[in-house]
Amino acid sequence: MGRTTDPPASLIEPPVVEHRHRDIQGGVARASVFGASDGLVSNVSLILGVAGANPTGDFVRLAGIAGLIAGAVSMAAGEYVSMRAQAELFERELELERTEIRRNPHVETVELTQIYQARGIDPDTARTMASEVMSDPDRALEAHAREELGIDPQSLGSPLRAAASSFVAFAVGAALPLIPWLVTDGWPAIIASVVLGILGAAFLGFALGTFTGRSRLFSAARQVLIAVVAAGVTFGVGSLLGVATTG
Repeated sequence: MGRTTDPPASLIEPPVVEHRHRDIQGGVARASVFGASDGLVSNVSLILGVAGANPTGDFVRLAGIAGLIAGAVSMAAGEYVSMRAQAELFERELELERTEIRRNPHVETVELTQIYQARGIDPDTARTMASEVMSDPDRALEAHAREELGIDPQSLGSPLRAAASSFVAFAVGAALPLIPWLVTDGWPAIIASVVLGILGAAFLGFALGTFTGRSRLFSAARQVLIAVVAAGVTFGVGSLLGVATTG
């Protein structure tokens, strides 16, 4: 029997490692992160600010629930208007680009050729690539949108999804410091709100660090610091106002 020999190492192709990127252009992830962060910080600040004035537990609960509902609705409405305006702006630019491709295909081909050349592709190859892309109107629009406008016509984002995600995320973040006031009041509720606020901020910062690839501990510490400073300031102001109104 003949002896088989292994192929040289230089001829062995390395395994293909597939990696996937998160969808960061749709607006949903951004709305969720900012919604949860804003809900947590704003409502823990509101609750502790009101609690600092030493009112009844019912008053603090009312303030916390009102802050949750009003904040979530406001956040969702703002996110919808922002995303809708952005989508309409992109759609207008795409329509202008589509018109130019139809009316002046030669000019647009030259323009695309120059873009490819600026990226280091030799003139002949760049011209061939541009002509090939321009032969299909849909592909031409996508190429010009990516190269000139920096957008993907297929991923303009959904205003309704972004608004819904923002609403839910804000409500979840705002509900966390409110939970203790649904079962107790006074200092036990204040301390529990502070603890839950810190834990929630740390978790959110840790998750944000994981999502962005930055230091998780730094992101968590930064988020906790923001929440503590905001809540501490409002609690102090509430305490001063409470003394002033009862003194």
